[in-house]
Amino acid sequence: MTKLRHNKKRNTAFLYETLIRELTKAILSEDSGKKETITSLLKRHFGKNTALFKELELYKSLLDSKNLDLYVAEKLIFESKREYSSFNKKKIFNEQSVLISKINKDLSNKIFANFVPNYKNIATISQLFNNEDLSVKKKVILEQTIIESITKKEEKQNVNGVLQPMDNIVFNSFIKNFNSEYDQLLEEQRNLLNVFVSSFKGGDSELNAFLNEELGRLKKQIKNALSLSEVKDSSVIKNKMKNTLELMEGFREQPIDKDMLQQVLKIQQLAKELYN
Repeated sequence: MTKLRHNKKRNTAFLYETLIRELTKAILSEDSGKKETITSLLKRHFGKNTALFKELELYKSLLDSKNLDLYVAEKLIFESKREYSSFNKKKIFNEQSVLISKINKDLSNKIFANFVPNYKNIATISQLFNNEDLSVKKKVILEQTIIESITKKEEKQNVNGVLQPMDNIVFNSFIKNFNSEYDQLLEEQRNLLNVFVSSFKGGDSELNAFLNEELGRLKKQIKNALSLSEVKDSSVIKNKMKNTLELMEGFREQPIDKDMLQQVLKIQQLAKELYN
């Protein structure tokens, strides 16, 4: 298939995802100024009354759909295209222009170079929505690519440990295994696991936002604990805590997978024990 032109700055889903990843970096680096700037941009430009919000929701309906049968997948694509055709394209363009300008002015154009894991799917959907002059053959190929993505039967966990949708039995087993190491789950651990499970139904945006805030909180707690006399007097504990901070710094460039989730759960336990 001939490669189609795609301007990622004019892709609403990409703009949202790259801001979310930049927000993660700001939280982990404790840059409160940048955090507030990005949060403000997200609230203002992706609020429920904006054209970008409506377009983003349509992207999510395709990006977050998995394991559909062929009929439902084809129907979903048809209805998505039909709804997109009713959107005010000029309003979308204008809102994108304002957001791009604000990013360049208040943040940096380097944000557009952020790694977005599902960029390929985002670009494919954008090409399907925005290339009205495509030949019938190219449109069919684009639709087939999306159909393959949303009908693909996924394993619950792949060889790289990436988290996949799990049923209640697997979830309960996960908690049981974690409880075998600790007497009981902390409230913050239960909250994280609950958001993680619910993310399979509503997409990963809520999980990303929750994890961003939680990592920022944990990083601040561990940094504060470095000043405790018990920590200062033990080079072993001090080194382990510094290693933990370095580990959390590395999370900003990683996808949310099984290993990361387990590490965050253990860091939550560590933070609790430090203050007990």
